[in-house]
Amino acid sequence: MGLLSLGTPLSWEEAKPLVDLIRERGIEQLLNIWKKAKGKERDILLWGDEIEYLVVAYDENSKDARLSLRQAEILKDLAHDKELQKAGGCVPSLQKVTPRAGQQCPTFHAEYGRFMLEATPGAPYGGTLRDLLTVEPDMKKRRVIAKQHMADNETPVTMTSFPRLGVPGVFTQPYYPPHGPIARSLFVPDEIINPHIRFPTLTANIRSRRGSKVRINMPVFYDEQTAKPFNDPTVSHDLFDYPEDADVRNGAAKEGHVYMDAMGFGMGACCLQITFQAKNISEARTLYDQLCPLGPIMLALSAASPVFKGYLTDIDCRWNVISAAVDDRTEEERGLKPLHENRYVIPKSRYDSVSTYISQDPGFRPEYNDVEIQQNFPLKQKLLDGGMDEPLAKHFAHLFIRDPLVVFSESVKNFDINMNDNFENIQSTNWQHMRFKPPPSGEDAIGWRVEFRSMEVQLTDFENAAFSIFIVLLTRTILSYGLNFYIPISKVTENMETAHRRDAVLSDRFYFRKQVFPHRHANRSGKETASTNSGHSSPGSPEMGPVEDEYCLMTINEIMNGQSGPDGFPGLLSLIESYLNSVNVDVETRCELARYLDLIRKRSNGTWETAATWIRNFIRSHPKYEKDSRVNSEINYDLIKAAEKLGSGEGEGTELWKGLFERR
Repeated sequence: MGLLSLGTPLSWEEAKPLVDLIRERGIEQLLNIWKKAKGKERDILLWGDEIEYLVVAYDENSKDARLSLRQAEILKDLAHDKELQKAGGCVPSLQKVTPRAGQQCPTFHAEYGRFMLEATPGAPYGGTLRDLLTVEPDMKKRRVIAKQHMADNETPVTMTSFPRLGVPGVFTQPYYPPHGPIARSLFVPDEIINPHIRFPTLTANIRSRRGSKVRINMPVFYDEQTAKPFNDPTVSHDLFDYPEDADVRNGAAKEGHVYMDAMGFGMGACCLQITFQAKNISEARTLYDQLCPLGPIMLALSAASPVFKGYLTDIDCRWNVISAAVDDRTEEERGLKPLHENRYVIPKSRYDSVSTYISQDPGFRPEYNDVEIQQNFPLKQKLLDGGMDEPLAKHFAHLFIRDPLVVFSESVKNFDINMNDNFENIQSTNWQHMRFKPPPSGEDAIGWRVEFRSMEVQLTDFENAAFSIFIVLLTRTILSYGLNFYIPISKVTENMETAHRRDAVLSDRFYFRKQVFPHRHANRSGKETASTNSGHSSPGSPEMGPVEDEYCLMTINEIMNGQSGPDGFPGLLSLIESYLNSVNVDVETRCELARYLDLIRKRSNGTWETAATWIRNFIRSHPKYEKDSRVNSEINYDLIKAAEKLGSGEGEGTELWKGLFERR
């Protein structure tokens, strides 16, 4: 969840006069890091995942499942567990810690919601294929350890979103009435926010900077008995405590949509993220660019969140909910009023898809950056004057059009160019689907990293391991074969929207590159052949055709499993298999990896359901469902119980398991 600094936070009105200073200092720190680390070489491949859990408390008497707000107590118990400390020095805390070499105990961290936990492996995974077989056992270990430090009626669940967050009545344990001075929400209390000073300050300052509460409207799923037109019946017009309570009278809640009004609805959603360390800055930039077009594909493939605020919606993913939940743009920046107090009209929230490529690979064409983006040109010039190249300077100049949202008075008074606090203040609150991460200041052991951020967390550790391993193997394949996945950045943005649609994994098509090989490549049979229209020609080469000829619309099944015919796209799984054929891997490891790749294969062709489809079908087939899109407490209780059973492995081989892994 970014940099968890300690100090005295400033309100938005106090911080506003200081934002230019923070930006300038952040660029100075970035340049200092870049100059010291740009020549780092031979950093070994290390990688790790982040899994986020909802902590759920059951009330067995009323058959209700609620969000437990005991995050701090659970983390404290984990931190003081002497057996865990002996096992490897696991020290969970409100701040992320750098694990010692050889540390095996998983680490746990706080997240935005007081009902959430984040877990990471105690030490990064290594670069061998054999290391991949430790991923699922490590994930299972984390779940068991977390459960052991919870109350008897509590459990960790890897669901992307809690179906009844924000419904009228009781949905947390303990209960707090909705509303409060920080989020000023009609639906959720401020007590759901992690009490670490960063989180309430971030929430309040987003609202203050924007000039109104955030507006989140997700289309309702119209079932047989859903009211038409649908007007969210949970919206109250009766509160007058704060000026923002007038939002609903000013059109905040859209007809046909489920309306939400607080950061917690987005940042209270869970995800699966993967971070890679590259051998040098050039390789990191290559991975950033080449994984960028995969973000929407993996979002649709991992879709797991069809329910918000007690209603089935007509989307399957969380991404746009979070994007709206942290959208701090003013009316001027959203283009609703002429620019007067602000500098830019900004098309996207600060939580959105990537807007520019950054690599200098030979396969890149300027036409791929086909969207004009706003840049902080004075700061960009400082980067250029400091020796940074144009593509990377452009990337950071775009990030630095944003204001810092949480400013601590201590960081203003005590600036240190050898730190990275001012840089991370803005870097870590640009939540794009890829993140390019310079080495931390003063950390010689850590290199240039790339974070893949779009995937939804899955119900089982087998699925979370499969998605993680697939992305790792794909990065190895990209680098081994020099693959080129470039498409215009505008098409990546379109794909992100497509990914949200209900059952997009089977019902929609996505823009994807047709020819991904360099001039010479190994084909499906492993033989080396020449490719055409590779896109790797130098600019102005006669063989370089229009960019529009380099990509087309494909189903996810075609992207993953390939198209028929000799000229059809071979499929990412086929490319990974070719890579595995080319390296020295023992039979046992190969067979185990095949289990995980098979999940990706079957999800892509529809043999196995996405978690979103499974959840939707579970709700619609429940005897208490009235076909009106509403998810009542009894349905929710049974759904959470089923999710817990699946996540714990207890459901393996049962009808419950088959329901998740076999499309009906």
